[in-house]
Amino acid sequence: MGKTFLLSARTLLCLATAIVCYLNCDFLFAADVEPVRVLIVTGVDYPGHPWRTQAIELRKALQASEHIDVRLAEDIEVLGTDLVFDYDVLFLNFKNYDPLKREEAARNNLTRFIRDGGGLMYFHFTGGAFEDWPEYRQIAGRVWNPAFRGHDPYQEFTVQIVQKEHPAMQGISDFRITDELYTCLDGQREIEVLAEAKSSVDGKMYPMAFVFTQGKGRGFHTVLGHDAKAFEAPELTTMLQNAALWCAGQPQ
Repeated sequence: MGKTFLLSARTLLCLATAIVCYLNCDFLFAADVEPVRVLIVTGVDYPGHPWRTQAIELRKALQASEHIDVRLAEDIEVLGTDLVFDYDVLFLNFKNYDPLKREEAARNNLTRFIRDGGGLMYFHFTGGAFEDWPEYRQIAGRVWNPAFRGHDPYQEFTVQIVQKEHPAMQGISDFRITDELYTCLDGQREIEVLAEAKSSVDGKMYPMAFVFTQGKGRGFHTVLGHDAKAFEAPELTTMLQNAALWCAGQPQ
């Protein structure tokens, strides 16, 4: 009888161990995954855009995820160096009006980065960068067209999630945000719109966030994020975290 009890105890212990391992397998897997290395590139913008404030908010938002390691470069000339290839994702937040000192190198690096599997993220007015580079629209998805109306008045509006199943939209429902509703993007390449908003001026729907692929890489572009007020909507932070992981090809 004692032997039977000992066998039962061992069986129960094995079952308990199996259950614990099953419940914690996702945690154990996540612990083995290296954090996504993200470089935020900023340092110049339209005078009405507080890029330093944006950079602080962006860094804070991404660092809130334990799965993301963030660095900040306040000089867009870094794009012309090999340092960019030390990262999984380049987060672009700038609008340059003059060519970079190493313009050709920067263009080649960005093209190669996403083509070879890196992730590119575009924030707010970055679609207006590299105006004299026609191919930029291929790696940005959509770009600023100065012939179009820029945006609705700065105000609160609703962002509607149209692709709730996409990893970048995980855990996000329609939300309110105080921001600029951009109406100025142009381009023909294929994109997948994830979120949109209705203009209070012309009643049309405009993309607020979209994704695309280029070569082996992934791109995410959102026109949200004019200033710190936009980050009072927690959904924006969640979206950026999700998008960084998706761009890097990480499980979520």
